[in-house]
Amino acid sequence: MNQLKDYLCKYENFDEEEIQVIYANCDVENYKDKQHLLEQEQVCEYNFFILKGLVRKYAIDDSGQEKVQGFGIENWWVTSMESFVEQKPSRQAIQCLEQTVVLRISFKDLEELYHKVPKLNSAFRKIYLNMLIAIQKRDELYMRTKRETRYQSLLDNIPQIFQRVPLYMIASYLDITPEYLSAIRKNQKLRS
Repeated sequence: MNQLKDYLCKYENFDEEEIQVIYANCDVENYKDKQHLLEQEQVCEYNFFILKGLVRKYAIDDSGQEKVQGFGIENWWVTSMESFVEQKPSRQAIQCLEQTVVLRISFKDLEELYHKVPKLNSAFRKIYLNMLIAIQKRDELYMRTKRETRYQSLLDNIPQIFQRVPLYMIASYLDITPEYLSAIRKNQKLRS
């Protein structure tokens, strides 16, 4: 509960009673390595707050290829937003890359909490805006920069990801081949 409180209080000043009401509406769930929080084409019932662990969001395209769309680490919210909000089948899956513990909250419970604890509505608005800005920055980075710059941006923003995620998944996320990623890493080591 303290981890959730610390996170939410970055956005609004919640008191203990409000945090307890929020926490009481969440379920703590444990997932094993490689277990899915959400399968592609499944309706996303929950928004997940990662207490411990690591997940990836990915989709399998029409040709059967996996494309990693993002990662989630401790103190991040992860969901399939379109599926969660509209309650329709998800176009992506969310899979644990290590043993993961999450708090999860349903769409219905979250909507009810917005009325019970109005500060939560304000906090989530800020959280969602930050998520939207991060997605927009990532899209701009991918459209306007070289592959090496994408690599460096990931390294600067989430350095621990390289110790926790297989390189082929990082390559997929960066939209490069694993071989090219290895070459970038080798060149960077030579420059150091």
